[in-house]
Amino acid sequence: MGSYDVIIIGGGPGGYVAAERLGHAKKRVLLLEKSALGGTCLNVGCIPTKTLINSAKIYAHAREGERFGVKADLLRFDWPTMQAWKREVVEKLRGGIAATEKRLGVEVRAGAGRLLGSGRVEARAPQGAVEVHEAPHVIVATGSAPVLPPIPGCRGNPKVVDSTGLLELPAMPNRLCVVGGGVIGVEFAGLFAALGCEVEVVEMMDEIVPFMDKEQAPILRKALRGVTFRLGSRVERIEGSTVHYTAKEGRSARAEADLVLMAVGRRPVLDGFGAREAGLDAPPQGVVVDERMRTNLPGVWAIGDVTGRSLLAHSASRMAEVAVSDILSGRERARSRNVMRYEAVPWVVYGMTEAAGVGLTEQEAVGRGLAVKTASLSLKVSGRFCAENGFATPGAVKVIADRSSDRILGVHLVGSYASEMIWGAAALIEQELRASDVRELIFPHPTVGEALRDAVWELA
Repeated sequence: MGSYDVIIIGGGPGGYVAAERLGHAKKRVLLLEKSALGGTCLNVGCIPTKTLINSAKIYAHAREGERFGVKADLLRFDWPTMQAWKREVVEKLRGGIAATEKRLGVEVRAGAGRLLGSGRVEARAPQGAVEVHEAPHVIVATGSAPVLPPIPGCRGNPKVVDSTGLLELPAMPNRLCVVGGGVIGVEFAGLFAALGCEVEVVEMMDEIVPFMDKEQAPILRKALRGVTFRLGSRVERIEGSTVHYTAKEGRSARAEADLVLMAVGRRPVLDGFGAREAGLDAPPQGVVVDERMRTNLPGVWAIGDVTGRSLLAHSASRMAEVAVSDILSGRERARSRNVMRYEAVPWVVYGMTEAAGVGLTEQEAVGRGLAVKTASLSLKVSGRFCAENGFATPGAVKVIADRSSDRILGVHLVGSYASEMIWGAAALIEQELRASDVRELIFPHPTVGEALRDAVWELA
């Protein structure tokens, strides 16, 4: 039996960041990971997806470069080489995490962790050896898994894959049907369409990425060239690689493909680590936590996707920091102001065209009874955006502010560099800045980010 200051179950972007922060504080930490360090994000999610998307962008930019004075003859892409580069990136980043944990004195063990109650965790090694460890603080970070809905013909069908399976394809399909128009579905649809695959997206809702602002979702959808969308359509069954669905107008239709991607979301991993047996409050929606990531069990915190709150890698990392702050503050924790603020967590859709947002959409603000003022601008107000994308490429920024207080409530972007700009907008929300405050900030020129400043001026 080993004794530690903190035991962490799960080595994803929540777990390994928590371990790093505790390592900096010179705490004795045991990090248990049953698969591979980095979790879903690094190994079968964020990083491999973005690596392939970048390869597709390079190919697309070269293919369209003639209008910018760049001609590429005999242009082609090589899928096996793209896959090899993806694996190299993942392996090197995974090694980097392991090196950091070692440098900070974190003990990393391969194996599954099982919560036995407050202060006790069972560790089962891959070879089957079982040990019980104790610590006054335990962090649960078991992540999430793809949802496989109860659609007839979905389970056990070799022609139906989830995002993990799609990332490992040995060869490109000629036709791909994506079930689900959320973030995962949209990103993969854009990737495969850019490489010449015929892509059809079947989405039950009336618009893609349902949490986007209603003005901006259509801009993103129309920017995804080569993708056919069947909105308001409900999948009834799958036969082989043929998706049968009921279209918006009520007629029966089908999508013929070589492969079907099931991209209808993810669910918290609540089984396999003794949650319910230990008495953890863990309904199907996720482990219940407070604003400091504490669970109902004394000395047990939960972070990341397992909570069912804001299923994003960077959200998990921030939850980790909040939990670690609570653990380190000891008796002062009641006065700690370091709490989780979900309204300041940005989201991003990575793809051939990016989208990002933080804070409230106009629809959410109005739904809360707030009196708001809004401004929307095309990114064509940015000279850099036009120079790098041309004048036909869509892009927009939208800002929502409280009419009485002038406080910025939400910022939403569609277009190049959206993922790199949104952190600044998140800072505006986090610090509760007013539009008048933002007008005094200096934005470098020429940048795409200047469009945010221009939109804020339009609020006046």
